[in-house]
Amino acid sequence: MGEFERDKTFLSGRFKSMGFALKGAIKLITTEHSVMVQSSIGALMVVAGFYYKISHEEWLIQTLAIGLVLGIEGLNTAVEKIADFIHPEFHEKIGFIKDIAAGAVFFAAMTAITIGCIIYIPKI
Repeated sequence: MGEFERDKTFLSGRFKSMGFALKGAIKLITTEHSVMVQSSIGALMVVAGFYYKISHEEWLIQTLAIGLVLGIEGLNTAVEKIADFIHPEFHEKIGFIKDIAAGAVFFAAMTAITIGCIIYIPKI
């Protein structure tokens, strides 16, 4: 079976997909500074959650917010890498595309900050 040939078995195909996803997550966390910062903030929020003994529902929302930011940042990074590969030198349309992807991260981050404020301000 060639490297890029589709795996016909359900279970081994899922394990391969999970392996690729884990590899990508590790690459994001170890090579992208924005993801390093956001992962660190996410870890601090987890510590804060234990310290302030947040509720089960607050844990669910906080976890969703952290995942949202990291997931959108991963997509933003992929857009940037593809854009840079396709057109390495500055191009106005590529810049526009990259700005839109960064804007998506901004929305996710503002949502996460709002959620953090709703959860933690009353506890502080």
